[in-house]
Amino acid sequence: MNNTDLNMSAMTKPAAHYPALVSETRTHVPTACAAFWLNRAPQTLRSWACFENGPIRPIRVQGRLAWPVDGILRLLKMECA
Repeated sequence: MNNTDLNMSAMTKPAAHYPALVSETRTHVPTACAAFWLNRAPQTLRSWACFENGPIRPIRVQGRLAWPVDGILRLLKMECA
């Protein structure tokens, strides 16, 4: 296994932890999951929540952020258009 193989396997590992967005059954997802789908750092999403200046807004459940799946889908569709 060379360095390229190691880098590729490291890049593909996180995808195994998150389901495909179209097959997601939850209405809201945690920050790490939303950040993965939006290709952003989790801290970016936390900043959006803190300053309320991001393209989508989370809800807060017992001090944790929950990001709406439909909002993520809308945002990704707008970026593709």
